[in-house]
Amino acid sequence: MARAGQVGLARVAVVVRAGAAPLWWLGVVAAGVGVLVPGLTGRRIGVLAGAALFVVATAVGAWARRGRYTALAASAARAGRHDVLQDRAVTLRNWRRGHRWWLLLAFLAALGSTFAVPAAGGLLMAGCGAGLWLKSAWIGRREQSGEALLWVRVDWLAHSGGRPAGETVRAYRGTGLAAGDAAPGGARRKARTPA
Repeated sequence: MARAGQVGLARVAVVVRAGAAPLWWLGVVAAGVGVLVPGLTGRRIGVLAGAALFVVATAVGAWARRGRYTALAASAARAGRHDVLQDRAVTLRNWRRGHRWWLLLAFLAALGSTFAVPAAGGLLMAGCGAGLWLKSAWIGRREQSGEALLWVRVDWLAHSGGRPAGETVRAYRGTGLAAGDAAPGGARRKARTPA
């Protein structure tokens, strides 16, 4: 918890990446179950429709709001010495706790859709997760090329811990690449092996 005068900062890439794994794995499970059910359209049509939805969802997830991210990154101010950098695990936990009911509803909808179009709902969900992963990787490349990690004020995020490029976000903050416990792109930082 930040004290008076301090600002809590969460990594932009970690917030983006937080939904990738649950969406991907829940989607894969739903698609796997869907393949076992013939459905109204049949497995072949369901899988083909799901593959198309996967591609579209991945593209939309990866490209949506890139202009907003770019503008916020270009105007990022240097983080202050008293700013509090939120741990990666805390950011992930906040996002997943804030979205748990949406994830459950999306999973149940993907499972339910298998009786009409087998595997399509699950592949759509998995595509959303893949798109978020690609977007976080794109942010990571920007961070490395600019040699600065991007952070967003925690109090500017949505109540669910998401939307790092939402309307309430006015600016990003930047730190050196060594700050925090996450690598560029939001992945867990690899421990250095002693020489």
